[in-house]
Amino acid sequence: MKEPPPGTEERIAKMSFASVYPHYLAKVEKKGRTKKELHEVIKWLTGYDGKELKSIIDEELTFETFFKRCKLNPNAHLIKGVICGYRIEELKSPLIRKLRYLDKLVDELAKGRKMEKILRVDE
Repeated sequence: MKEPPPGTEERIAKMSFASVYPHYLAKVEKKGRTKKELHEVIKWLTGYDGKELKSIIDEELTFETFFKRCKLNPNAHLIKGVICGYRIEELKSPLIRKLRYLDKLVDELAKGRKMEKILRVDE
């Protein structure tokens, strides 16, 4: 099992959600998806609605705080596969795993996957 290099978890923990959010938005919009769909995916995973996301961005919360405060969807464990070269279900760090869940959902949205599949409705 391949693990991220030492220091990755600390680096991710200190990174702000606000610094990554514009990249998520640009990625999905470039592929014809909408901000509303991105927010739907984030809400499914974290419970944060659009108003809460705006506050998180304005406060520049770190990913550590972002994931500590969220109510992770009980079906998040159904998000499997490889993202950024790592198999999500094999990641030991809970923080890195949660971030990769989010990355995977954004990636699936950008690739045009149906919302029911992204949100693991059928599983």
